Amino acid sequence: MNINFDLNKVKFDDNGLIPAIIQHFETKEILMLAYMNKESLIKTIELKEAVFWSRSRKEIWHKGATSGNYIKIKNILIDCDADTLIIFSDITGNSVCHTGTRTCFINPDDNLARAIF
Repeated sequence: MNINFDLNKVKFDDNGLIPAIIQHFETKEILMLAYMNKESLIKTIELKEAVFWSRSRKEIWHKGATSGNYIKIKNILIDCDADTLIIFSDITGNSVCHTGTRTCFINPDDNLARAIF
């Protein structure tokens, strides 16, 4: 796993969070967006598996611990402002989203997609 940044320079927001875009390392498909605090980012690096901060439950969330759909970390990049992460990953299981789909970025309303584009 490659990390190209100094953990001490990460800019967390006023709530102590940083957005993390989860992208498949081979297909480049965007799988989900979640948030990390410093503790979950450190655990992610240590475990080489995605660990997030659940904003709704207000607790650390090891993705896959319940479902078995783990996110295995391949590389972590930080943007030029040090306030957003892209996490290149692989997944175990068939889905990342809690709805059971491979990605959280789906649009069940095809007409809405046509209206936007």
